[in-house]
Amino acid sequence: MASSSDALAVLFPNVAVTRDIKVRVAVSYLAEQSNPQLDRWFWSYHIRIENCSDLSVQLLSRSWSIVDGRGAIHEVHGEGVVGETPLIAPGGSFDYVSGCPLDTAGGSMSGTYRMVDEDGSIFDVDIPRFALVAPSA
Repeated sequence: MASSSDALAVLFPNVAVTRDIKVRVAVSYLAEQSNPQLDRWFWSYHIRIENCSDLSVQLLSRSWSIVDGRGAIHEVHGEGVVGETPLIAPGGSFDYVSGCPLDTAGGSMSGTYRMVDEDGSIFDVDIPRFALVAPSA
């Protein structure tokens, strides 16, 4: 019988851990929102942030580096995620889904979350690099 951590590894194949904060990412190509004839490809990504530390942490901001199929880098910075700055208790997690359009059929994303723990320590947590790949026609 597979363990729940094995199942999570299948569901969320991209993982990074920083200071006992685990960031898992699953990505899906959305054909129904893409239009290759108009150079538009769209992916959704599901992120789970797990707090494996002994302190509560709050996500303050995000910084993304999005690389398209031509190697052009697009930087995105902002407060929180999906309009929230979640407080994650020890042993807790926070999930959200967002999306990324590109004008190429592939690329990648990676980044960091700025966090603060209950002791006031501010630190960055790595978001693992993940590929954005459209299926071949």
